[in-house]
Amino acid sequence: MEFLQVFLPTVLYCLGIILVIVLIVLAIKAIETLTKVNTLLDDAQDKMNRLNGFFQMMDAISDKAAIITDTVVSSITSVITRIFKKRKKKKEEFVDYE
Repeated sequence: MEFLQVFLPTVLYCLGIILVIVLIVLAIKAIETLTKVNTLLDDAQDKMNRLNGFFQMMDAISDKAAIITDTVVSSITSVITRIFKKRKKKKEEFVDYE
């Protein structure tokens, strides 16, 4: 009985020390992994910010192109409308004389 009172606590202490060492190693590995993930996310964030500037520039260009095309279409439409109004007036003048 005396043997078990000495042997079991010794075994439990050894297993506890081994468990603490394993947990410390796992914590260090987790910290290293998180550091790598953080670096990767920072790099992805930088690349996304660069692309964000590119997309803002493309948005500005497309807005300006839309304004120009709207102006051109508006002027062409007004010219065509004027032409058809003149033709209607001429036809109405011919009808009045008949």
